[in-house]
Order: sequence, then structure tokens, then C-alpha cells
Amino acid sequence: MDKKVALIGASGFVGSAILNELLNRGYQVEALVNHPDKIKITNPNLTVKKVDVSNEKSLENDLKGFDNVISAYNPGWANPNIYEETLTNYPKILEAAKKAGVKRLLIVGGAGTLFVKPGVRLVDTGTLPAEWLPGVKSLGEFYL
Repeated sequence: MDKKVALIGASGFVGSAILNELLNRGYQVEALVNHPDKIKITNPNLTVKKVDVSNEKSLENDLKGFDNVISAYNPGWANPNIYEETLTNYPKILEAAKKAGVKRLLIVGGAGTLFVKPGVRLVDTGTLPAEWLPGVKSLGEFYL
């Protein structure tokens, strides 16, 4: 993989872990986030840029020149519109990446949609907290 990566959602729980790992491995990272003030680390290989993933054309411009993009986008677990925003914005991220000529888009998240036994996904087991279900179900719908 090329050592230059755009990381969507770098300020979130999963995104920040990915950001740290990429920087520790010497990658040049452009963190594309809604709230740049949430990125508290400084690193010569890090650039932070405010983006709005709901604006497909703008995101397309932000992704131009990147062969590799990782998305850890999540509208926020406490967001009452997480289900709708996930299903609205992930297709925009995908289309923006295609139009920008991105060769590799890795989407991280959705572990709740994994199968835990044949025909049964984690989301269907009744073991996930109810407040997580809108976010988990929306990613499952997008993936499937």
C-alpha cells in the first residue's frame, strides 16, 4: 500500500485508533473530519482537514490524489439520526471515492453485522445494547 492515506472519521473511537496505527507505521495521513478540534495529536506526517461527507462533490475533491482511503465514518452513537445519516452518507462516500479515482476504499465498522453462527448475525442475537441498533442495522443494510 502507498504510504499516503486519507482517513475519514479520524477523530472517532475507531478512527483515532486507526490514525495512531497509521502514524506509528510511518504513513502520511490526511485526517478528514467534521470536527478538526477533536484531533489532539501533532505529527509531521499528519494533516487535518474539515470535511462534510454529506457534500459528495466537495468530498470528491478532498479525495482526489489519494489511491488509498479508509473510512471510519460514523455520525455519532448518540446522534438520534444515526440510522438515516449512515444510509444517506455512506453511498455518498462510495460515489465520491469512485469519482475521485480512488483505487482502494476500506470501510471499517459494522462488526455487529458479522455472522456469529450460520444464518445468525450478532445484531440478531439480542445481546447488543438497544441504543447501538440503529447504527449497527444501518451499516448492515449498506454493506448487504
